[in-house]
Amino acid sequence: MIPCCRSLTAITPHLVCRGAADAIAFYVKAFGAVEACRLAGPDGKLMHAMITIDNAPLMLVDENRDYQCLGPQTLKGSPVIIHLYVPDVDATVARAAAAGAKITMPVSDMFWGDRYGQLEDPFGHLWSVATHVRVASPEEIAAAAAKGCPGNES
Repeated sequence: MIPCCRSLTAITPHLVCRGAADAIAFYVKAFGAVEACRLAGPDGKLMHAMITIDNAPLMLVDENRDYQCLGPQTLKGSPVIIHLYVPDVDATVARAAAAGAKITMPVSDMFWGDRYGQLEDPFGHLWSVATHVRVASPEEIAAAAAKGCPGNES
């Protein structure tokens, strides 16, 4: 086992990126990530890397067609959204946008009690970012969801 992987959780996202080293730099700038390890192959591409965001591990690797290891830019999108809880969603989304992320859903108050937004990072990965701001009862959540208005409090 690679020493930095001793801290893995039962489920750990493993992102394939076209330019994994650049992705690490983006995640450090946008989300305050901390690099735990990096293993480059003979061609300089990353065979394995791990960062943590608020102590949560995230593994990364460069694209490698020989191993069917393809990122969202090559695949023309991703069906996966990585969810990130933060103390201040507005500041985090603004920092990510300044670092190069595209805001795909502006931050707003949601019926389930979070302040929530979505973005796409420069490597094609989708992120939802949230801060919990209030406790909503199951009845409130169900009633709001039945209206079909995810951000509408009325």
